Amino acid sequence: MSKIVINPIKFPGLEIKRPVIISGPCSAETEDQVLNTARALAAAGVKIFRAGIWKPRTRPGAFEGVGTVGLPWLKKVKEETGMYVGVEVATSHHVYEAIKHGVDMVWVGARTSANPFAVQEVADALKGVDIPVFVKNPVNPDLDLWIGALERINNAGIKQIAAIHRGFSTYDKSEFRNDPQWQIPIELHRRLPDLPIITDPSHIAGNRNLLAFVCQEAMDLSFDGLIIESHINPEKAWSDASQQVTPHDLKLMLDKLVLRKPKIGNKPRNTLDELRKEIDELDNKLLDVLKERMRISDAIGHYKRENNVTILQSRRYDEIMKDRCTRASERGLDSEFATKIFESIHEESISRQSDIMNKELKEGGQD
Repeated sequence: MSKIVINPIKFPGLEIKRPVIISGPCSAETEDQVLNTARALAAAGVKIFRAGIWKPRTRPGAFEGVGTVGLPWLKKVKEETGMYVGVEVATSHHVYEAIKHGVDMVWVGARTSANPFAVQEVADALKGVDIPVFVKNPVNPDLDLWIGALERINNAGIKQIAAIHRGFSTYDKSEFRNDPQWQIPIELHRRLPDLPIITDPSHIAGNRNLLAFVCQEAMDLSFDGLIIESHINPEKAWSDASQQVTPHDLKLMLDKLVLRKPKIGNKPRNTLDELRKEIDELDNKLLDVLKERMRISDAIGHYKRENNVTILQSRRYDEIMKDRCTRASERGLDSEFATKIFESIHEESISRQSDIMNKELKEGGQD
């Protein structure tokens, strides 16, 4: 278990309540664009403004942000709207400039969090600073790397720390720009229950039409907030135009969010904790069933060894998968889900039977 020390996120004069909403353009482009977006967001009730000042790009030649020249624009946002402001930082220079210009919070991006050297540079630059620092998950689905980045920031003395779940890169075809892989932030929450986790639906979706779905999913999983890209004129944005929404559309989307409670109904047995206990009991039964199934699989392995039968029986495997998928569908379960389960079970069975065969060969070689 990680030893991260976490203090509540604080913005002076702002009551922090779920869901925390952070919004603003992917990139600060011009002073007018920043201020007009900020004014509209403030009118929509947003209290924390984000804008990309430095933009890490995959290839050179793309717009990489206006740089330090845009930081005074954020200072004007604070003065005019009263909003707090935040930017992404990836180097010690970024940290120095952000703090010098009065930025209220910073976040470490996905590309940076994947590089321990880069995270350490940012952490060293943050020593002695007392502002909220958010850490996005690494580009690849590596929970330990994510926790390591959080630990580096925390070891620098930063106690106001939170995680941003922005999805993970994948070569698989998907409707999302980045695969949510919700099980990873859920496991992060299990390991660090006091760590606030907010979701970045913009980078998960990559498409404004999917934003509402991702936002609701994050709220259903009890995440603490959302960081959403909003632009006064998304169609003309200099970066990530397709995933940004207008402040007006953002408000409409947020107004439709359903914030569910931890209790279901009024009966005592319907508390979330008791439902989880039922899940625990069922999981234990599943493990007992799997143990018995593997015992039988081992017995089959011994039979195959004694009768000189090959381990893999392709026809039998195909029959099993077809039958189990049919039975899963009849029970209202997704056939793809069932396929993944039985593929894993079959893989373990084959591995165990192979060990039985190899044990016989090793014993024969020792005679």
